[in-house]
Amino acid sequence: MEQIISEKEEAVKKFKELVKDVSVCMFTTMDDHNNLYSRPMSTVNIDDEGNAWFFTNEFSETIQEVSKDNNVHLIYAHPAKNVYVTVKGSCTVILNRKKIDELWTPLLKAWFPNGKEDPKLCLVKVVTEEASYWNSNSGSMGVYFKMLKAIANREKYQEKDVGKLKL
Repeated sequence: MEQIISEKEEAVKKFKELVKDVSVCMFTTMDDHNNLYSRPMSTVNIDDEGNAWFFTNEFSETIQEVSKDNNVHLIYAHPAKNVYVTVKGSCTVILNRKKIDELWTPLLKAWFPNGKEDPKLCLVKVVTEEASYWNSNSGSMGVYFKMLKAIANREKYQEKDVGKLKL
């Protein structure tokens, strides 16, 4: 049965819990020809408002696309834990050096070799509006046995924890 969590603090807590072990999501935008385009991006932070934060190059394709249409979808998947989350939101480009310093980690140098001082470095803040999730709360073998049980009992397999988050 699908659960809807609309109380903001509870929804943000659930969102953070679901994606805490998924550092990379598929960041989906609309290109110039109205085609969806997804690329992997590393989430650097989910703040206390439920906003997702990313680093990118200010002149990247991502920024060009969100400058025309700031509606995005984020797709998080952790198949080993059977956790899947899709997020609908709108994004803003942030050029605040103080915020860049706050969210910067040394691992980001792999993508941004000039470091946090790179003048082209910027942040993308995705204001999450709504998220849908599927979380079976068990590993692959647990899911497999639950599916077999459903087949044996001629029942439909149901995920344990499915719902929407109103952020």
